[in-house]
Amino acid sequence: MSDHNLTDREWKSIRVFLPAEHTGKAGRPWKSHRQVINGILWVLCSGGRWKDVPCEFGNAKTIYNRFYRWTQEGLWTRIIARLLHRLDALGNIDRSLWCVDSSVIRAHRVASGARLGALNSEQNARKNALGRSKGGYSTKVHIATDAKGIPLAVTATPGQSGETPELKNLLNAIPLSTHRMDRRPRAIAGDKAYSAKATRSDLTAKGIKPVIPKRSNEKQQQRFPAKLYKKRNIVERVIGWLKESRRIATRYDKNVECYLAMIQIASIRMMIKRL
Repeated sequence: MSDHNLTDREWKSIRVFLPAEHTGKAGRPWKSHRQVINGILWVLCSGGRWKDVPCEFGNAKTIYNRFYRWTQEGLWTRIIARLLHRLDALGNIDRSLWCVDSSVIRAHRVASGARLGALNSEQNARKNALGRSKGGYSTKVHIATDAKGIPLAVTATPGQSGETPELKNLLNAIPLSTHRMDRRPRAIAGDKAYSAKATRSDLTAKGIKPVIPKRSNEKQQQRFPAKLYKKRNIVERVIGWLKESRRIATRYDKNVECYLAMIQIASIRMMIKRL
């Protein structure tokens, strides 16, 4: 039995979101969802190829097809949204500070899936979140967490893209409602990569305190909240924890939705521990 298999508690937390295994239609019954998800977790944690999934989890093609179908249907996104709302109802979402950061993920050769000329095109880069940075083909993953390290949202852009233009998309991807002032975070912390006058103005206009240090060529703040900024390392620790899963540390998936799904699945396991 794999060390990465779902625990009984994790299975009880997510099985309600999965489609029925017995549809009542004629034909071969579905393979157990729990067994299939255990196969997905084997790929996530080991970084192995889909066709190398051990037979104890069932047919490798069945496991991949179900993972791909669920990803396209938005299953993992729905699970995360429901878990976040449940955590919020229990008072486990810390709105005193939300933290944002990004990490460049090296894309493996098999993730390209296109000719060199197509990979260099801007259109293909936006579609697949692949770009050429100093380390070669890569994807930049953007993550937002609360002060307790609960993942709130994740997006992906080409590796050479900047953090500031993606910040708005990242915050909009958080499924928690922020329309009311009391539902918004009191502060958002990011490193110097997020330093921009427009970013600070947008956050301030929403009643959110920007905890973002200025670059060396910018006029420095007289009273920078250094104590609050130190708490931003929680998002760096979350990224480090996610990268312990080899399928996240290196991008093998050609489809960016499939790569993000791997991050979502790892995040789901983290959220269940907080329930």
